[in-house]
Amino acid sequence: MDLSHKIRVLVVDDHPLMVAGIKGEIDAQPDMTVLAQAADGEEALSLYRTYRPDVTIMDVRMPKLNGIDAIVAIREEFPKARIIVLTTAIGDVQAFRALKEGAMGYLLKNLVRKELTETIRAVHAGFKRIPPDIAQQLAEHLAGESLTARELDVLRKVAQGKGNKIIASDLEIAEHTVKNHIKSILGKLGADDRTGAVITAARRGYIEI
Repeated sequence: MDLSHKIRVLVVDDHPLMVAGIKGEIDAQPDMTVLAQAADGEEALSLYRTYRPDVTIMDVRMPKLNGIDAIVAIREEFPKARIIVLTTAIGDVQAFRALKEGAMGYLLKNLVRKELTETIRAVHAGFKRIPPDIAQQLAEHLAGESLTARELDVLRKVAQGKGNKIIASDLEIAEHTVKNHIKSILGKLGADDRTGAVITAARRGYIEI
């Protein structure tokens, strides 16, 4: 097939083995090809400007410029950009944010071999491709309350095992303010205690531990 008739794909991920696996799957297809690959969001934006790919596969967690900010930047310049978000975890808040910012597909890294090519074809054709269970979680997530930036700051300190007094000192806020934030965090995450909040937040992709 002539290159001009193939689906041209930009792959963005900072793990070389992951990129190699994705590239191998795509290049094995008669109707698509990898025309460029990037290891961070800044490089992704630059390569997108250069190549104008048909479909971009974007990891959400990367150095320099993360996948979410890269998606926002690309779609500001190219509103019709068709982007598939790549993530390691179901329920990843970052991936949900990517969908909110206009990503059209959702791929779990452990299902790449099974879902990759069909997801690319669907998104290239203008369809959204989001697994049903992810779509349901997305609806629940968007309907629920999100943690604020300050609550995330507090939660990260909690995850480090710090007490309220030290958190207050680190963030230069009053100790009772820390207590109020933690109360709000527990309510939003449906957690009974600090440990439960950290575990739930990590599972949902709010923080990494």
